[in-house]
Amino acid sequence: MGRVVAAAVYSAGKKVTDIELQAGRQWACQPGHFVWIGLEEPDAATLKLLQEQFGLHDLAVEDALERHSRPKLETFGDALFIVTYSPVRRDGKLEFIETHIFAGKGYVITCRNGHSASYALVRQRCEARPLLLEHGEDFVLYAILDFVTECYQPVTESIHQEIEALEHNVLSQALNESDIHCLHGLRRDLLRMRRYLAPMVEISEELQRLDFPFIDRNMRPYFRDVQIHVNRQMEDLTGIRDIASQTIEIGMLLESARQSVTQRKFAAWAAILAFPTAVAGIYGMNFENMPELTWHYGYYIVLGVIGLGCAGLFASFKRSGWL
Repeated sequence: MGRVVAAAVYSAGKKVTDIELQAGRQWACQPGHFVWIGLEEPDAATLKLLQEQFGLHDLAVEDALERHSRPKLETFGDALFIVTYSPVRRDGKLEFIETHIFAGKGYVITCRNGHSASYALVRQRCEARPLLLEHGEDFVLYAILDFVTECYQPVTESIHQEIEALEHNVLSQALNESDIHCLHGLRRDLLRMRRYLAPMVEISEELQRLDFPFIDRNMRPYFRDVQIHVNRQMEDLTGIRDIASQTIEIGMLLESARQSVTQRKFAAWAAILAFPTAVAGIYGMNFENMPELTWHYGYYIVLGVIGLGCAGLFASFKRSGWL
C-alpha cells in the first residue's frame, strides 16, 4: 500500500487539522475548506479509496497507475489531472520521478512515484504564506508546479559545472575518448531534461485559460510566472547544450591543430634528412668517372656542403614556424 506522506485540511489560509483518508470527503464538502493529500507510490486500493472519496474520474485513476512518456494535463469535468516529472541526478545518472496531481473543488492530491525532493517543502512554503494560501486549491496547484520547475535548476547547474570543467581541460590538453563520451552523455541528459520540461509550457498556458470553479482569475498571473520560469529553464538547457557541442568542436579543432604542427615538424625534419641522403646517394653510385672521388679534400668538402645545407634548411624551417 502506498505511503501517506501528509493529509491535512485547510481553511482561510491556515491548517485546520491532519486527517485520515477516509475523512477527506467530509472535510472537502464543508464551505471554505479544502483537503491536501500527499502520497508516495500509491497502489490501486489507495487510489480506489480516493476515487470514492472525491469522485475521481476512472480514466484519471487508470492513468495514475501507468507510467507516461511526457508531462500532460487532462480535464475531467471540473477536475484536473496533471502528470509532471522531476529530475534527480545520483552518481552522474539522471532519473525522472513521475508525479500525478489530482485537483478539483475542495481537494488537491499528489501521488509521487519515486524518491525525489520531498513536497513537504511546498507545504511549508504555502503554510508560511496564509494570505496566498487563502486562495485555496489553485494556489497549492501553482506552488506544486513551481516547485517541480525549480527541481530542474540544481540539476542544470550541476551539468553546467561538469561541462565547464571539461571545457577547461580541452583548452589545456588533448581531448581524449573519455571526455568525448562524457560530453555526449551530458548533452543527451540535457536533451532528455528539455523533453520532459517543454510540455510544462503548454500546461501553464492551459491553466491560464481554463475556467474552473476552483481556479480564481486572480491566480492566472501565478501560472504565467510558472510559464516564465519554464521558458528560462528551456533557454538555459539550450545554451548549455550548445556549450557542450562547441566544446567537442573546439577539442576537435585543437587536436587537428596539434596534429598539423606535429606533421609540419615531421615534414621539416624529413626534408632536412633528405638532403644528406641525396648527396650520399649520389656519391654511393658505382661509376668510375667521378672526379671528386680522387680529390684529396673531397670527403671533407662533401661533409661541409651537407652540414651547410642542413643548417640552411633548419634555419629556414625555424623562421617559418615549422620547427
